[in-house]
Amino acid sequence: MAQNAKNLIGLTGIPLVMVLGNSMLIPVLPKMESTMNLSSLQSSLLITAFSIAAGIVIPFAGYLSDRLRRKIVIITALILYGSGGLVAGLAGLWMDNPYWIIMLGRVMQGIGAAGTAPIAMAMVGDLFDGAGESRALGLLETSNGIGKVLSPIIGSLLGLIAWYMVFLAFPVICAVILLLFFFLTKEKTKQKQPMPVKQYVHSIATVFRQHGKWLVPAFFIGSICLFTLFGVLFYLSNLLEESYHIDGVAKGGLLAIPLLVMSITAYITGLIIKKKLQRMRWFVIIGMFLLGASYVSATFVRGAYTLIGILVIGSVGTGMILPCLNSMIVGAVKKTERGMITSLYNGVRFIGVAIGPPVFTWLLGISRTVMFLSIAALSLVFAVVALFFLKPKQAEAQSAAESSQAAVQEKGSETSEEEQQKLKEQEAWRHISQALGIEPQNKDERRKEEAIEKYGFDPGEMIDHLFRKEKEKGK
Repeated sequence: MAQNAKNLIGLTGIPLVMVLGNSMLIPVLPKMESTMNLSSLQSSLLITAFSIAAGIVIPFAGYLSDRLRRKIVIITALILYGSGGLVAGLAGLWMDNPYWIIMLGRVMQGIGAAGTAPIAMAMVGDLFDGAGESRALGLLETSNGIGKVLSPIIGSLLGLIAWYMVFLAFPVICAVILLLFFFLTKEKTKQKQPMPVKQYVHSIATVFRQHGKWLVPAFFIGSICLFTLFGVLFYLSNLLEESYHIDGVAKGGLLAIPLLVMSITAYITGLIIKKKLQRMRWFVIIGMFLLGASYVSATFVRGAYTLIGILVIGSVGTGMILPCLNSMIVGAVKKTERGMITSLYNGVRFIGVAIGPPVFTWLLGISRTVMFLSIAALSLVFAVVALFFLKPKQAEAQSAAESSQAAVQEKGSETSEEEQQKLKEQEAWRHISQALGIEPQNKDERRKEEAIEKYGFDPGEMIDHLFRKEKEKGK
């Protein structure tokens, strides 16, 4: 078997672990509430503890993986993730009041989760190039989607044995994935020295100065999508069991419907958008309006099956939004900045997951109508924000034009103002195309980019320019 195929097999299971962390737990939360005599808020905090820990640690895990070997970070993360599940599961099996030990286990799992999927994506960038990288990322996303759909069903099946079996399954899953990753995936030796902490922080600040006008709304929209998704799943899990007495696999299947629709929509969206930023922007705006409309409609619906049907509209919206945001954020910043920005974005998304269940519980305590109308209003407000501020192409074009202008001044170009403007525009579009993967960089372009980064100008281009002037004088 070719090494690339082995690398893929070893990496594919890692995003699955991260997805299972919350989705597999949601179906058994009502049973945990009744067994341990918990309130809805206390059970929702089991989701929050995992997600807050992951959201905070993800940026640090990303930076750590740049300084150490990525493989070491992922292996350590999987061990910590499995250990957290073991701590929580054994507490549920042996203790009379295990809630706080389970919370500790969930925090351990969240810290471990921070070093799984985001680092695996970074490792794909190290191991694959061009079309191979796109195919590998697509396979990781497929694994993520399968995990989203299957996790409520798996959680419900395990819950039929005992509620703590969900936690005890994590060490087994992590052990299998760790062994595959350890023996099949080979890491390349790092070529570059990692960025110092001060420079790392400065780079983040620079990116937000250049792109903050659209990047901050994009971060919030991604977080809102997962905030509403996990809040709704938490609400549905309790509703199906307490009001309609639907439990076990039937409940897991019903909870999987919104996730399945979202995953299918996300896949189709990825095929349609074709890396066109304007199309992505409109998909995000329409998706946010669909999200808001579904929650407004949900206020007038009472039956469980009808409610799930209405909420599926919101899942379509979420499926339209998330792939577009991923492509925008990855494509509209420079390759050297992608690692830090995607780590921050994933961290913010996890904060959305963390606050979803407790906020939904609090709003539901006021009234069901207030809960749905509040999140509908939030979605519609950010749909309008996206309409006016989510314009990454303009930000990238301006950044590229500024880079081009600096390069023109550096080499002392004596071309006319009209020609300089044309060069700037061509350079801007070339940068956008390369960032989005439409136009691949060849070896000369990579050499030129590295030279400009190191010296502030391209010595080869300057020499060519001087020789060209001498030839013109000789004529």
